[in-house]
Amino acid sequence: MHFLTPLFLFLPLLSRLCQANVEKTIFLAPAPIPIPSQNPAPDELGLERLSPQISVLRTYLNASFPTEESPLGTESWFFLEDLNPGQRYEVRVCWSATQPTAFTLTTHTLPSTLEGASLMSSITTFSSARLASLQMAKLKRNAGKVGTDAREPPSSSSLSPSDSVLFLRIHAAADYFTLNTSLMENVPPVLVDVILDPYLLNVFPRSLVPTAGWIVVVAGFAWMVARELVGAFSGIAEEAEVADGEGKKKR
Repeated sequence: MHFLTPLFLFLPLLSRLCQANVEKTIFLAPAPIPIPSQNPAPDELGLERLSPQISVLRTYLNASFPTEESPLGTESWFFLEDLNPGQRYEVRVCWSATQPTAFTLTTHTLPSTLEGASLMSSITTFSSARLASLQMAKLKRNAGKVGTDAREPPSSSSLSPSDSVLFLRIHAAADYFTLNTSLMENVPPVLVDVILDPYLLNVFPRSLVPTAGWIVVVAGFAWMVARELVGAFSGIAEEAEVADGEGKKKR
């Protein structure tokens, strides 16, 4: 039974303190389609990208309280690329529980986005604001540098002529009430992790493989502990039975 001591010291390491919320959407990657090169080309929208190679993105998302015009809050757009056609994926948004926010995630195919007037208007508005913000930040960084070219360098990543891609739209609605007037009038940006997670054999998220491994390890230890306990109790019962039999003989 002494081997159980390291086990009991090891088990607390398997637990993790959860201080975050998660929202997700699950989808099948579409078939590859030709990527249009005319304006507005996806490469020119300046959206942050996720792919199986770069699957985690830490960023800030703007949020707002729901209104009649924006019942789901403020929207942000991302671009999912290099997907494996027909494979199941999920996109998760993880954020701190100290920033109560309601997120809504939806995916849109390239044709439906470029051909839909409302979607295209939404993504163009977001793109313009993002590009202006990036340009302003670059100008501020270069303000003290003489002779520095303030133009944005060309993108180091361009789309293939044909690819399995999707647009991802995330709505963020503030989900709290406070007596702090400033926080009620100006919702701070929410720090989030946006994660693209492929499914193995279209049934099991790849990120859960380590968790499944820990479950197998814990189950194995539990089986060993149970076997030792059963053996120990069986030995105690047998010794009690033998002692009881000897006591009856002495009488």
